[in-house]
Amino acid sequence: MTITLTQGILIAVWAMVAGLDCWLQAFYIFRPIIVCTITGLILGDLQLGVIAGGLTELAFAGLTPAGGTQPPNTVLCGIMTVVIAATNKTAPTTAIGLSLPFAMLMQYILLFYYSSFSLFMSKFDKYAEEGNARSFKRLNYIPLTIVVLSFGIVAFLSAYAAQAPMHQLVTSMPQWLTHGFELAGGILPAVGFAMLLKVMLKAQYFPYLLIGFVIASMIPFSNVLPVALIGVVFAMIEYYRSRKDAKVEAKMKELETKGDDMEDGI
Repeated sequence: MTITLTQGILIAVWAMVAGLDCWLQAFYIFRPIIVCTITGLILGDLQLGVIAGGLTELAFAGLTPAGGTQPPNTVLCGIMTVVIAATNKTAPTTAIGLSLPFAMLMQYILLFYYSSFSLFMSKFDKYAEEGNARSFKRLNYIPLTIVVLSFGIVAFLSAYAAQAPMHQLVTSMPQWLTHGFELAGGILPAVGFAMLLKVMLKAQYFPYLLIGFVIASMIPFSNVLPVALIGVVFAMIEYYRSRKDAKVEAKMKELETKGDDMEDGI
């Protein structure tokens, strides 16, 4: 398929909205599961957007900005994963690997902004000392505008203007290289999920992970909804069990406190 000018503009507008949210970390609509789904809707292939969003979300599950560090940008990676998969008829796993250069391009642009926007600090200090709240608030819109426009321009050039060179690049790749990108893209979701588990997984929750793995990979079925419902059941069991344990612990502390008071009285 070929991306039309209207679709390119819509992708740019969507990149600006998601990019602003990525900069502000407000509503988390910049996550790949949402970015890819909306991009697929713009390109007329919602199913592709949902599939690519699920894979890309897992790949970025354990990556998050912390301090001055900045991982590859999720907005550009999500958009270009769907764009590459749709325009070149490639698998989403292959498209993830091919979209990483665009994500890293936006990553370096944002890192440049982190440094260059420090030039505004002297103005902020000046307005704060003067008590000029109006100018102080107005100055905040300058970096926001620069960031939003950058997301829109980069997304438009990558998705619309560069689609012909991208198509030539993908079609000229040998089969072994394309297969390599497919394998790398297939591994990335597992790596992202593993990074997330390294932070969040506790020993007492490992049996649930093991049960979920057995159900998801050892039992052949095409609908993953039963696995999700089983996960909800286990989550409810754990939730109500922890509430009961908390009540018992609070009751024991209360009894211990009363016992101490009685000993003091005696």
